[in-house]
Amino acid sequence: MRYRFDHFTLDIDRGILLEGGRDAPIEPRAFKLLALLVTHHDRIVTKDEIVENVWDGRIVSDAAIATVIKTTRKVLSDDGVGQKYLRTIRGRGVRFVGTLMPSLAAEARKPETDQAQPAPVQTASRPTIAILPFQMVGYSETFSAIADAIPAELISCLSRLRWLAVVSRGSTFRFRETEPDLATIHAALGAKYCLTGLVEIFGSVIAVSVELSDTRSQDVVWSERFSGTISDINETRNDIVTHVISALELHVPLNEAKRARLRPPENLDAWSIYHLGLQHMYRFNKTDNLIAASHFEKATILDPEFARAHAARSFTSFQSAFLKYSTDAAEEASNTRRFAEKAVELDPIDPFANFTLGRAHWLISDPEAGMPWIDRAIELSPNFAQGFYAHGWGDVMAGRGVEALQQLQTAISLSPLDPFLYAMQSACGLAYLQMEDYENAVLWAEKGARAPGSHFLIGAIAAMICKISGDEEKARRWAKTTKDRRPDASVEMFFAAFPFENQEIRALIGSALISIGFQAR
Repeated sequence: MRYRFDHFTLDIDRGILLEGGRDAPIEPRAFKLLALLVTHHDRIVTKDEIVENVWDGRIVSDAAIATVIKTTRKVLSDDGVGQKYLRTIRGRGVRFVGTLMPSLAAEARKPETDQAQPAPVQTASRPTIAILPFQMVGYSETFSAIADAIPAELISCLSRLRWLAVVSRGSTFRFRETEPDLATIHAALGAKYCLTGLVEIFGSVIAVSVELSDTRSQDVVWSERFSGTISDINETRNDIVTHVISALELHVPLNEAKRARLRPPENLDAWSIYHLGLQHMYRFNKTDNLIAASHFEKATILDPEFARAHAARSFTSFQSAFLKYSTDAAEEASNTRRFAEKAVELDPIDPFANFTLGRAHWLISDPEAGMPWIDRAIELSPNFAQGFYAHGWGDVMAGRGVEALQQLQTAISLSPLDPFLYAMQSACGLAYLQMEDYENAVLWAEKGARAPGSHFLIGAIAAMICKISGDEEKARRWAKTTKDRRPDASVEMFFAAFPFENQEIRALIGSALISIGFQAR
């Protein structure tokens, strides 16, 4: 999408401003503001809209808004007196008053539909989703509202996630066709993704099918079918909302990464590079972790205020320190904390940022001090599976087996295909061990050790639990597998990664590891 006025060309798709055919240096926030004002040149843009689009809804001062307006004017050689391009209307907002070239102004108009008026163009490159009212098969006077209630609740919950832009209900609920046209959704609402649903009621049974589509390719990204009874309709509704949000956390980044791989590297923006990094981050090996860290660093250079990219840098530094990829674990531990703090500073309500700051305390052998940040991640997003996972690990290391199991089972239920599934399962084994349920302890420890992505420390947990449960053969086999993968694995390394606070459990684990061939140091 391009807009031309005087000797300037604003290219929103490429994220650049040209002056006389040459790149005009412009800060990210100034670009967002200019794009917002130009795309809505026919009206006044309110202060609230500026905050929502430029700062992603974070609370900012009037002085900060005034500063970004001043910065934008400076790029355009405008000022607060002349107001040639940006005019401030006291008490109401700001309006773009430059003259757009007719041909490009026409090009910029979105096609109208009978059901919806054009929604604001999404100036950020983050994924955008439109959640449409669900369709009802047949008619139920008593329960027909469920077709609107589920998507409305999804919009409300997803709006709290800063990595995903959600089109408002006022725009999406105008689309009530039986078969919505994805190309029209993309053009009219600017949404990259569309979630649709079908509600069916058969006697006492209610079934809901949901489908997530990419409006650009019109491919189905993910689909699922849920069912329950009419008598438990509220529980069924909550279950659907919970699982849909968890699925989006997994499938949207995977799809964004797939699309990014098809684009030339020089054309990738911060969000695309970030999603490419995610593909490597969850492979849990040294090479991929280095590649992921490099992608995230590039993303923060392109957009220094990209909170999730800073959180992801914390994640890769944590992995490097945790799995001893680096010879300077202290530096990586410091980076883990530093990047996480930066992410929380930029976006204090991002659950992933709070999660990374909470885990950073593991590396200084004080996981309990990080629990408030983990709790906050869950409070911010009650469907954030990795928050429950981290809470479960914190409980395990503190010796709270029963509480840990509850947290870990919630995490697995929320995200059964999570990249951390192996660690969730392994931690369940430790929780059962503390509860002296040795049969389940072995079952879950081996599940974790066999799962994709599991690292050598997970194998050490399986070996240790098998030893304590009395299965010497399995213990020796898992110990050998672990030592083959990491010859320098030791008890000291184990407790550096998992700083168990309960001394009785710590002594039991240490003794078991030594008895099956692990060196103390």
